[in-house]
Amino acid sequence: MFEIKVIGDFSSAHRLRGYKGKCEDLHGHNWKVELVIKNNTLGALGMVNDFSEVKNVLNNVLNSLDHKCLNDLIYFKKVNPTSENIAKYIYKQIKKSFKSLKSVAVWESDTSCASYEE
Repeated sequence: MFEIKVIGDFSSAHRLRGYKGKCEDLHGHNWKVELVIKNNTLGALGMVNDFSEVKNVLNNVLNSLDHKCLNDLIYFKKVNPTSENIAKYIYKQIKKSFKSLKSVAVWESDTSCASYEE
């Protein structure tokens, strides 16, 4: 099994609805996002996927979240913008381009991460 990992980042604000504590108030993070693509075989060039293509798709998704209040985005008006749900949202967007996507991890700090995979 071969895997590649690509890392990107974005900055945004959110507040957690229904949460009792300081995260119920509007606050921001400098998010780090890691995605892993896996495949049993390599393509003709000996790659799982071209890193530059993966980075391009990831950056397009992250740009749609960058410097936004996540609660104001249509998806997160119905879904609480937790790290777990942000990971799922990014996963669903990336999966449209890369069917062999394994997982997406979202780091809200150096010590706290949530991931999503199907």
